[in-house]
Amino acid sequence: MKIIIIGAGQVGGTLAISLAGEEHDITLIDTDPKKLRSLQDHLDLRTIVGYGSHPHILRQAGAEDADMLIAVTNSDETNMIACQVAYSIFNTPTKIARIRSPEYLKEKKLFNSENLPVDEVISPEELVVKQVHRLIENPGALQVMDFAGGLLRLVAVKAYYGGLLVGNSLSMLRAHMPNIETRVAAIFRRGRAIMPKGDTVIEADDEVFFIAASHHIRQIMGELQKLENPYQKIMIAGGGNIGKGLAKALQDKYYVKLLEMDSKQAMRISDELERSIVLHGDASNQQLLIDENIDQMDVFIAVTNKDEANIMSAMLAKRMGARKTMVLINSVAYTDLLQGNDIDIAISPQHTTTSSLLSHIRRGEVANVYTLRRGAAEAMEVVANGTEDTSKVVGKPIGEIELPKGTSIGAIVREKQVLIAHHNIVIQELDHVILFLVDKKYVREVERLFQVDLTFF
Repeated sequence: MKIIIIGAGQVGGTLAISLAGEEHDITLIDTDPKKLRSLQDHLDLRTIVGYGSHPHILRQAGAEDADMLIAVTNSDETNMIACQVAYSIFNTPTKIARIRSPEYLKEKKLFNSENLPVDEVISPEELVVKQVHRLIENPGALQVMDFAGGLLRLVAVKAYYGGLLVGNSLSMLRAHMPNIETRVAAIFRRGRAIMPKGDTVIEADDEVFFIAASHHIRQIMGELQKLENPYQKIMIAGGGNIGKGLAKALQDKYYVKLLEMDSKQAMRISDELERSIVLHGDASNQQLLIDENIDQMDVFIAVTNKDEANIMSAMLAKRMGARKTMVLINSVAYTDLLQGNDIDIAISPQHTTTSSLLSHIRRGEVANVYTLRRGAAEAMEVVANGTEDTSKVVGKPIGEIELPKGTSIGAIVREKQVLIAHHNIVIQELDHVILFLVDKKYVREVERLFQVDLTFF
């Protein structure tokens, strides 16, 4: 596809890196030549310095025959105007905009061809809130990914000493849980991917990705690590869009405290959050944390707009007794360094947003995409279209499908039924097929595999 990306910041840059080498024709627009130069030095793409909402800049970028425009600058207004110009002047087929302000997002009638022609609205804050919410619902998980409307989940956990399966082969999983269907999609050991087989032995500290029906997740996690008690008490540092949105999503089920530095913002949030305790104060103030019983908190979540403040407050909270810490990290370089010790989970809004964008960019009937292992691996939900005559997968048993190297089928969702993958299961038309790729360079091969022969149309 011919894709124009407006904005070379964290999201636009991460997306460009993710798409590099996937046979797309990419043009990246930004007002900062340094950002563009840095990306152009490493990636095969075209760059243009200028305002992406200006018609002459879009014309220069080739908007007349572009397949897609993705506007992800820090300005909602710039992103919306860029989509309007692309629609009105260039008739660009697909227009995606990053929108952050809740004032725009709550107006559902705003985004359509008659008003603002944005085909897909991406809100990083809403995506992060959903991601953290899933992690809180699944104590001990490193990553939780929903497929087929939540019927199925792919979960990453760390295998610890004491887990029932540690030191045993994967074939023991069925013996331990004969009535529960699950499949281990991949294992990462010391940063290296291992394609799981029945005789693969799980070691302590392995990062294990398994897939199962959502209601079976907790039971399977108990085989890999000592089950954590459900979370009850949550403390959130930062009352921005993410912090406020997270408190709103959690307050009905959990005991929530939110700390906000700005007194006026704290007052506004307090009026909106009836069931949360909102406090004015600095989350790195040791005495404040003591006064607010940090040692009784199940999870401390730092989501201010400053990485350093998030890191320091979470480290302090952990050392003062918080059971679990989650930190929002905008700098990708920090993510690998931090996750593990005082920081239990580092959350990257860039990778979360990129996953959502890729769902719209991937060819064919791709319903869902999640980037994993900082973009190196990928999980995809693809709808199998066509017939036995027009499709390479429909009508074939899973064991006979020639998958690209390092790719596995984890499960199939057929209407409302979850089928964990076995070699003899035959893929039917309209099945939702969940695939795991330990190396995303094979994405294009997977897309080709699920493409329908032209005679289908």
